[in-house]
Amino acid sequence: MIRTGIVGLSGYSGCALLEILLGHPNLRVTYVSANNTQGHVDDIWPHLKGRTKLVCKKFDLNKAAALCDVVFLAVPHTVAMKLAPQLLTKNIRVIDISGDYRLNTANEYKKWYGKPHGDAKNLTKAVYGLPELYRVKIKDAKLLSNPGCYPTAAILGLAPLVSIKSSDIASVTIDAKSGVSGAGKKATQSLMSAEVNGNFKAYKVLNHQHTPEIELYLSKLAKHRVPVTFVPHLLPINRGILETIYVRLSKKMTFKSVYSLYKKFYKTEPFVRLAAEGRQPELKHVNHTNFCDIGLVVDEKQKIVVITSTIDNLIKGAAGQAVQNMNIMYQFQETAGLL
Repeated sequence: MIRTGIVGLSGYSGCALLEILLGHPNLRVTYVSANNTQGHVDDIWPHLKGRTKLVCKKFDLNKAAALCDVVFLAVPHTVAMKLAPQLLTKNIRVIDISGDYRLNTANEYKKWYGKPHGDAKNLTKAVYGLPELYRVKIKDAKLLSNPGCYPTAAILGLAPLVSIKSSDIASVTIDAKSGVSGAGKKATQSLMSAEVNGNFKAYKVLNHQHTPEIELYLSKLAKHRVPVTFVPHLLPINRGILETIYVRLSKKMTFKSVYSLYKKFYKTEPFVRLAAEGRQPELKHVNHTNFCDIGLVVDEKQKIVVITSTIDNLIKGAAGQAVQNMNIMYQFQETAGLL
């Protein structure tokens, strides 16, 4: 039985993690912590009453090391880079849900996250945890970097086309929309109910920190640089991501050929579902699940492929994908705790 810990229990991703892990057949949650919130877990998250007797305290490295085989870091950016090296020295496997280990270099991190990276040594050692593409590497990972929510939907939506037909792609535009929980639990005026309810807006236009992550892993698939135009929007809902991706082609492709490409690419993937011709995925189809649903439309005359990719930002975009990665790391059934 694998012993697991969660650092950052008080956030939305930390809560989603605990909800999943408490129902997992192959492990026990033995440690939880949060620096700003302490107490009985069922007082912090009352909907978990009767499911756990865990007590949340401030992070203690020695206690975590004594109680855990693997630790999930559901903490803000810049915090994970301080904790991960400490846990790794205690021979604990680390799954980081923040953005601290998603980019290749400390310079890129500083450029997009605005702060210097404190653990550049481990940037090259971290394994990017997108199971559909990196399953083999994930299996042996000691430090796993869970993908961002926007990049998960974008990369899964584009992977078949980029990996097989990259030479035919002229441009990629990603119009992304997310629920408010994607911004985390911090109290800011722009996320107040009175500001969000009945409103809809773009933010960080052409300047979002997930842009380089999307470009990095699409470029690895294509084996050459794949620039994207990425514009995120804030939806007046709690959760869910829907991305409409516009791919302009240099050659004509038929719907049948594109659909066949995607069907073959994701044939054995348990959490990627391809919508039938004429159907489009919706947030209500994926919310509270670990699925990524993908819809396709092709305009042969204009040489455009429109891809719709939807996920739950807290599950496939964070906690669920983290558990999927842990299942691979410990050779459990990949869907354990998630279906």
